[in-house]
Amino acid sequence: MASDRYHSFLTLRDRGVVTLPRALRDKLHADEAGVQLEITERADGVFELRPVVPVPAQQRWFWTDRWQAMERDADADIEAGRAERFDDVDGFLDDLDR
Repeated sequence: MASDRYHSFLTLRDRGVVTLPRALRDKLHADEAGVQLEITERADGVFELRPVVPVPAQQRWFWTDRWQAMERDADADIEAGRAERFDDVDGFLDDLDR
């Protein structure tokens, strides 16, 4: 097992409550406001925990596969110098008229 991997035992308490040790919460950034843990049971019986931050419903569109692909395209255009920055709306509108 790699030295940076966490290993410990958890105790299941009344009503199914489990307390994650401080070291694990720190590693997962699970003490930050709004963090949830996704739990997945694999076919081999292992349970995986992943920290996730819930997305407000009105922002869900931004995280769709389609929109994220467009964001990657825009980042590539910026990186390749295929984008311009405008200091004001008038400059942008003038550029559209050209």
